[in-house]
Amino acid sequence: MTRTVLASATREVVIGFDQPFVIIGERINPTGRKLLAEEMKNGDFSRVSADAIAQVEAGAHMLDVNAGIPLADEPGILAATVSLVQSLTDVPLSIDSSIVEALAAGLAVYKGKPLVNSVTGEEDRLEAVLPLVAKHGAAVVAISNDETGISEDPDVRFAVAEKIVNRAADHGISREDVVVDPLVMPIGAMPTAGRQVFRLTARLREELKVNTTVGASNISFGLPHRTGINAAFLAMAAASGLTSAITNPLEPEIRQAVMAANVLNGTDTDCVGWIEAHRQPAEDVDRQRRRTGRRSQ
Repeated sequence: MTRTVLASATREVVIGFDQPFVIIGERINPTGRKLLAEEMKNGDFSRVSADAIAQVEAGAHMLDVNAGIPLADEPGILAATVSLVQSLTDVPLSIDSSIVEALAAGLAVYKGKPLVNSVTGEEDRLEAVLPLVAKHGAAVVAISNDETGISEDPDVRFAVAEKIVNRAADHGISREDVVVDPLVMPIGAMPTAGRQVFRLTARLREELKVNTTVGASNISFGLPHRTGINAAFLAMAAASGLTSAITNPLEPEIRQAVMAANVLNGTDTDCVGWIEAHRQPAEDVDRQRRRTGRRSQ
């Protein structure tokens, strides 16, 4: 069984075929959040702190940390954000940037073994990011696109993922430390997007034997009630072999879908997680019985 072990200074999280699904909280990301972007740019991290704590309290096993703000000092801001979040919570982090210098800055201050988000199949990215990942003993998200862009053919995306896994091995990075993102396209624009991801995820698990992750909210872009689509997508993707996702743990529908998927995939041993999450406190049971005239047996 392939297991990707991530760690903070004091806590480990395992992404694996035989492990419960890993929720990576998505909210520390200024993309599309103008107020958060402005605050982070000006050195105000109060909203970052609140988002970090809220996501972990809601059940996130890891947090994605992104500081992609136009015309800002992304390396400096990302390093400061990583240090702050690690001071507030003990969950491992995904250090998220398209700028190599920012990834390097985040890795330099990180305590533990992070997930680097990300590397693509483009030659310049492979040669810039993989040595950095190897140097810090990190794991890496491999996004299955290359110089030709994002192919609509899942077989092409599989080939790109295989290329990245092989190149990572050349740098001493095991397949256990490569988490492939098969790329989720908006279902509103591409009706086959869901089936493509399910098929590709199964192949990545069975043939390439790697763990997988996605940016789950991409599937519902442009549609109403996005959370409903995202939750259904996560449950179906987990059944196809997906082992983690960058998503919003603050949404009850998301948490329910992931917990149910764990039960149905057999990774919630004896359904303990589901039962504990839905067990009614004894005082509530007694109160309900008094209202209905029923007595405790």
